[in-house]
Amino acid sequence: MSDMKTDLAIKIENLSVRYTINIDNKITMKNALMRASRGERVKTKVVEAVNNLSLEVKHGTVLGIVGANGAGKSTLMRTIAGILPPTQGRVSVNGKVSTLLALGVGFNQSLSGRDNIILGGLAAGMTLSQISEKTDEIAKFADLPDGFLDVPVRTYSAGMYSRVAFSVAVNISPDILLLDEALSTGDATFKEKSFNRLRELCEQARTILIVSHALSSLNELCDSVLWLHQGRIREIGKPEQVTDNYLKFLNVGKTSTALEDL
Repeated sequence: MSDMKTDLAIKIENLSVRYTINIDNKITMKNALMRASRGERVKTKVVEAVNNLSLEVKHGTVLGIVGANGAGKSTLMRTIAGILPPTQGRVSVNGKVSTLLALGVGFNQSLSGRDNIILGGLAAGMTLSQISEKTDEIAKFADLPDGFLDVPVRTYSAGMYSRVAFSVAVNISPDILLLDEALSTGDATFKEKSFNRLRELCEQARTILIVSHALSSLNELCDSVLWLHQGRIREIGKPEQVTDNYLKFLNVGKTSTALEDL
């Protein structure tokens, strides 16, 4: 049980997430053994992916998240999802969470699409009977070729894989939906279908966090946008205001290409 205010879906307090990475240009087993024999250590660097970040997200909020590569967007989403532990600080989440943080994260390649739908539902806290009621709806939304729902997902094309992953994430009635670059999955027809489904979830007052470079989509879907820079909040506010400032920061004009790809 969460002890935060009931009107908050997510509360983040002084969150920091750090990684230690190897900065040597070339590490081989032979080099590692030679260094160990000489008592030398591999050179490493500590990266502060998220730096002392605090944020409150109310139930029913649709929050877009933008930032350059390495800004900490995916790290923040994975920490909210409970995949990464905080180095410091605290994350509290109040509600049933569904995630699409990378294509098919959590999918078992040896299992069928149908079995992976069941796994996704169980991971989101659904019962088997609830999943059974949703399976046909999820399968219909994914629109796989005949027979593919019951074959291993390792045989799927990238497009089929992405359709099933997105369908599971958005059709299990989540209280909180976390999407990382999921707006770009599938072909043009499925992208439009996905966008319309997200719009429906927004109208149902679901809490949604969307990491995306598709700025025009964020402007249309979101109540507010958070701009992350070097692990810190650079700005948070009305979508068009924040995305405009982000484009200016990147020194890029408001072309249709810029609004979809940055």
